[in-house]
Amino acid sequence: MPVADTSQLISGVAERYASSLFELALEAGSVEAVGADLNRVQALIDASDDLKRLIVSPVFSADDQFKAISAVAEKAGISGLVGNFLKVVARNRRLFALPGIIKAFRLIAARHRGEISADVTSAHALTQAQETELKATLKGVTGKDVAVNVTVDPSILGGLIVKVGSRQIDTSLRTKLSTLKLALKEVG
Repeated sequence: MPVADTSQLISGVAERYASSLFELALEAGSVEAVGADLNRVQALIDASDDLKRLIVSPVFSADDQFKAISAVAEKAGISGLVGNFLKVVARNRRLFALPGIIKAFRLIAARHRGEISADVTSAHALTQAQETELKATLKGVTGKDVAVNVTVDPSILGGLIVKVGSRQIDTSLRTKLSTLKLALKEVG
């Protein structure tokens, strides 16, 4: 299956699951709580290569994935709607779409609150003050409240990569060094 088809498949699956979860959360009046639990799940995935492997690898059976994700959720204290949701996703062999589901849920919830969403990649975790300043700057640029989803990626060395809709601003040190390297090659 070509890469584009795979990402479209994940995107479609993620949208459907995220929409269903959002509807349930809205009915239960727990959109914020579900969002917070999903953020915790994403943090667990980001922090564990073993968990990433479990989610994306087709080698594990549905039963293995179900047992493992249930144990992870229980250990992290993630129960209720999100705990049950994770089990359903595992049973249906859709754990591979979990990061996409979380991202889609954030977008749907932000849209519901009248916000736009920004994905930010930073070399280091942002302090509360830095995140507040970033939100204010993005609000100044977009004219709307911005929900910021921060991912830490030390490989960018420094700076930020900010994606808002189809726009991307890359001030990462890695990109600046690559540009400088290219410029030096052209000079030499």
